[in-house]
Amino acid sequence: MTVSAEAYLAVVTETIGRVAASQREAVGRAADLIAEAVRADGVVHAFGTGHSEALAMEIAGRAGGLVPTNRIALRDLVLLGGEPADRLGPFLERDPSVAHRLYELAPVRPTDVFVLASNSGVNGAMVEFATLVKEHGHPLVAITSAQHSDRMASRHPSGRRLSDLADVVLDNGAPYGDATLPLPGGGAVGAVSSITAALLAQQITVEVVARLLAAGERPPVYLSANIPDGDAHNTEWEARYAGRIRRGA
Repeated sequence: MTVSAEAYLAVVTETIGRVAASQREAVGRAADLIAEAVRADGVVHAFGTGHSEALAMEIAGRAGGLVPTNRIALRDLVLLGGEPADRLGPFLERDPSVAHRLYELAPVRPTDVFVLASNSGVNGAMVEFATLVKEHGHPLVAITSAQHSDRMASRHPSGRRLSDLADVVLDNGAPYGDATLPLPGGGAVGAVSSITAALLAQQITVEVVARLLAAGERPPVYLSANIPDGDAHNTEWEARYAGRIRRGA
């Protein structure tokens, strides 16, 4: 396969089409869970580590997205938990113990729902966090790469993966290793998981809003802060979830 922008575009286009077709039912089931939570005055908590944090940013606090959304990140340990900055590092996502502190720091209520993203689905912090979410009785949506996760041994003591714990699992369609264009000397270039995860996040959001509209409800959706009256609109909605959603951290 040629290594070029055109070749990458072809792979991305094919992958997007495959994910959109194969995950249609799962997107609907995820939207059902989230719409039910929003109707019950719940908040959507999104968590991802590494590049999967982009999924949480896609869900929480962006124009066209749901207002009752909260992003959880490993840096919450420092920004909200008072831990030293050197606590953060590339291997922190493998430590199951951090999940307990992250859950404690999150403004969680019983009616809330969680969306967790991990391309590999095997790192200790993510699997432990998913375990806590289910132990507390919350609905859980997972976005992961089935191909990559199936080839990896879990890094959690239980031996479980993220997909083993979720109520709904969405496959982002990424290959093992994420990158798509093989290189002559080994390895590959052109990752796709962030692109397809963003697609799934937006599809879920749109389907949640469709369900709220069908029920005759006004969807709590953000306007861009960079258009006239955007700030006023967003501030009015955010006030309804005061203390339960975090922005700017």
